[in-house]
Amino acid sequence: MKPTEELHKLGQSLWIDNITRKMLDEGVLERYINEFSLTGLTSNPTIFEKAIGSGDAYDEQIDELQAKGLTGEDLFFELALTDLNRAAALFQPINERTDDVDGWVSLEVSPLLADDTDATIKQAADLHSRATGNVYIKIPGTPAGLPAIEEAIFAGISVNVTLLFSVEQYLATAEAFMRGVERRVDAGLEPMVPSVASLFLSRWDVAVADEVPEELKNKLGIAIGRAAYVAYRDVVASERWQRLANEGGRPQRLLFASTGTKDPEASDTLYIESLAAVRTVNTMPEPTLLAFADHGKVGEPIPRDGGDSAEMLAKFTEAGIDLDALAERLQQEGKESFNKSWESMIGSMESKREAVAAG
Repeated sequence: MKPTEELHKLGQSLWIDNITRKMLDEGVLERYINEFSLTGLTSNPTIFEKAIGSGDAYDEQIDELQAKGLTGEDLFFELALTDLNRAAALFQPINERTDDVDGWVSLEVSPLLADDTDATIKQAADLHSRATGNVYIKIPGTPAGLPAIEEAIFAGISVNVTLLFSVEQYLATAEAFMRGVERRVDAGLEPMVPSVASLFLSRWDVAVADEVPEELKNKLGIAIGRAAYVAYRDVVASERWQRLANEGGRPQRLLFASTGTKDPEASDTLYIESLAAVRTVNTMPEPTLLAFADHGKVGEPIPRDGGDSAEMLAKFTEAGIDLDALAERLQQEGKESFNKSWESMIGSMESKREAVAAG
């Protein structure tokens, strides 16, 4: 049995953090679903920047769309929706079999809207209306994103909350999600609106690599992930959520993201083997998925109490790391990074559009 199948049988969903038209055209994604127990897919601006900017897979559609007058973001979203709707069709049998628990793909609103609540709500609704049923709309868990998440859930839009780095940021997201579900219950609407909350992990270890002793390297992201798992289990077990579950609500699942190992001296499956947990998701870059399928090990799942996570986080505090301040910094840096990727992607796509138009 492949390690990917073992992890799936344990109860964790394996998603891939990548999409290209080539993966779709050549049957690579379908093969991963069949061979590696893959049950979902995530995307972000950086992924689409690389996909659209390299090769000629998108040239024909760009030519067709630019002839209709589409440019900039409008052009991008048509390209992205074409890919993601195709991917969603591949995952549709899984989505149906699991009754909407799994089999999802994700499309992000423009990261340039991360500080604009109203614009985020409007774009999320527009993208949701143009996507197939098993497409999550990604909204950042920034201060301005939280009310947009609540409104989107209330409107029945399935949401993947992105750019979360800490337990506190996760809990704020869970609060926004539950408020949206509570409002649906009060309004007599179907309370089951699927959602995941994506916690970014490896960037923690990159940020402190030169600031902590050797014995603490590559351990912060895992400790944060395990502490968030404890918070997630607490939310699901709370009386507040149980009341909503009694009405037919389904919990927002915790998703471990940014799980590709950045340190070349560390295990390439570090964040997969250390974060096995039932009823959670781990979305991994393609090289990490292939590495885990080849030589990964499925260890014991995260204990209900998070194991040594609290003790480990205390060691980082003792080493001089201000975890709260670093979480805010990482979220801001993540937002800025996605902004740069977005602008670069739009720029390279426009250059390609002009080149295609010129023959």
